[in-house]
Amino acid sequence: MSETPNVPQPETEPGVATAEDGVVMLDGPDGVAVTMTASAAAQTGESLVSAAAIAQEQQSRMDPET
Repeated sequence: MSETPNVPQPETEPGVATAEDGVVMLDGPDGVAVTMTASAAAQTGESLVSAAAIAQEQQSRMDPET
């Protein structure tokens, strides 16, 4: 008997970023928490925005009716 692999599904809830004592904290769904320097947070934010734009373009190519 073969088992179906448990494939992670993409998260639909956004994380929330706050700044305190000179660092940025990102609280995400399911208890995910990350603390970053301001520089790391800015670079992460830029990377996320870029990746999101690419993913949206990919989605619209897969489903042109949306």
